[in-house]
Amino acid sequence: MREIKINDNEAGKRLDKFLSQYFTGTTMGFLFKMLRKKNIVLNKKKASGKELLQKGDVISVFFSDETFDKFANKFANASDASSDAGPKDLSGVLKEYENAYKRFGELEIIYEDENILLINKPAGILSQKAEPKDLSLNEWLIGYLLAKGSIRKDSLVTFRPSVCNRLDRNTSGIVICSKSLQGARGMAQGLKDRSIHKYYSTIVSGKITENAHISGYLIKDEKNNKVRLIDEKDEKNLKNADKIETSYEVLRHLKLQPQGTDGKNVNTDLENMIFSELSVCLITGKPHQIRAHLSSTGHPIIGDSKYGNSNINKFFRDNAGLKYQLLHAGRLEFPEFSGELSNLSGKIFEAGLSPEYIKIKEITCQPGTQEA
Repeated sequence: MREIKINDNEAGKRLDKFLSQYFTGTTMGFLFKMLRKKNIVLNKKKASGKELLQKGDVISVFFSDETFDKFANKFANASDASSDAGPKDLSGVLKEYENAYKRFGELEIIYEDENILLINKPAGILSQKAEPKDLSLNEWLIGYLLAKGSIRKDSLVTFRPSVCNRLDRNTSGIVICSKSLQGARGMAQGLKDRSIHKYYSTIVSGKITENAHISGYLIKDEKNNKVRLIDEKDEKNLKNADKIETSYEVLRHLKLQPQGTDGKNVNTDLENMIFSELSVCLITGKPHQIRAHLSSTGHPIIGDSKYGNSNINKFFRDNAGLKYQLLHAGRLEFPEFSGELSNLSGKIFEAGLSPEYIKIKEITCQPGTQEA
């Protein structure tokens, strides 16, 4: 017989859902049969599976060690050296977490408590895997928490910390990560109801003179891994499109300095071109939304190879090392929270700019000045 004690990250789950996560090697039909036969009981009483678990509950499982280990999640005995079966060998399973932590190193952590963690993600790192072989921020997060002793291997049985909001691989800035079930639920709700406000800094081609709230319809181009904006009169494609909303504030206008930071003249066709630095509020959150939406207005983000201007992109790549779209999720505003997340109520967090962004601000200035 084995006993499973319920902790904070399992509290609030239905018993049947918990069992399906714990015993991934078998079917729900088998687990319901075990409940009916009282081979699985909750707090020493027969259970139906519909019960909501509470912290401190004890699930007793009357399986042989062989059956338990055959059906249990690979993390179930990860730290249980007292088990008859002993701790499982998870070297292969945990290797990708360790590899991600080693590969990406000590990323900048803006904020951390027992429920969430905010990371300033550099450009070039995936938020989540795109292919099974990938290493992403998700794997780095678990590797980091294991290395710091913030979680145990066996706690990964029914809850795994993960990123809550995704940024494109080449977009930098704040990524919200959950460390607990409470954190995951609170962040998911705040992102769903849009009470968590996310602001992005960017520089676009051309002079934008007024703040604006723009909307449109976005449709995916799976073949080219792009999106495009369509008119609401396009009835054929409208049924497959997503309504999007984006608002932005014009922070300043910029132009290239007559002399670069190394004192050399800027000899380029772009010398007299005006650029606009914006603070963008992402109201709806669809893939490539900001990039495609701004490009559709005639003001693409500099560095953007999918939606931008190749000549402008080449200049900033050669002179500032900009290889990606200059888009930075730099500000996060939390709403009022109750309960265990109340410490986050009304808090605002900001992430420092990337080196490429700082370099571009150094080689530009506001029109009529010689300073960045």
